[in-house]
Amino acid sequence: MSYISVKDLSVGYDGVAVEKNINFTVDKGNYLCIVGENGSGKSTLMKTLLGLREPISGMITFGDGLKKNEMGYLPQQTVVQRDFPASVREIVLSGFEGSNGGKPFYSAVQKSEAQDNMKRMGIEDLAGHCYRELSGGQQQRVLLARALCATSKVLLLDEPVSGLDPIVTAQMYELIQSLNKDGVTIIMISHDVDAALKYATHILHIGESIFFGTRDAYLKSESALAFIRTKEER
Repeated sequence: MSYISVKDLSVGYDGVAVEKNINFTVDKGNYLCIVGENGSGKSTLMKTLLGLREPISGMITFGDGLKKNEMGYLPQQTVVQRDFPASVREIVLSGFEGSNGGKPFYSAVQKSEAQDNMKRMGIEDLAGHCYRELSGGQQQRVLLARALCATSKVLLLDEPVSGLDPIVTAQMYELIQSLNKDGVTIIMISHDVDAALKYATHILHIGESIFFGTRDAYLKSESALAFIRTKEER
């Protein structure tokens, strides 16, 4: 059984659907990229998967040992969030609050795991630094370490390289790919079609047309040809 199965899903807000009849599955170890034009409902879909929004209609089913609360989330940051006055260690540890019932008290095991995740993200030496003093790339690594404290199963990433320079962007993509190779299932929203086609195992395209399938099948689809052509014309 798949980690996540989505059937005839319509997503939106205030009872108004922005995208309808979405169908796809995510299996353990997949790297799914969600692509489409701005305003097509990508972030709304991700928030619906997380339970932050109610579906307009349709079903989301979790299986293969995955529970709804076992997904880590890296959202797009606001200006206020980038200026958050907490230490890197505090931010990373806060990833355990969901499993702690929202209480900011952490066990020795959790503190050790947070340290391991900071090391994994290459930010171990920044543990005592203030989050708002970090570069954009460093902040994203902190948030990835935080998400890994919430789960080691599935990460949902909403435009994780937004606003980063090309070198840091490439480093971030390599880091995400390494997590996937280590067994973490990735669901990532991306406006970068080239990166999606380089790293993803599967593509979900939403918008005027909906496509779900392997990366190779997407490359041959009308959805991909039209979308890539539109990007090139801009």
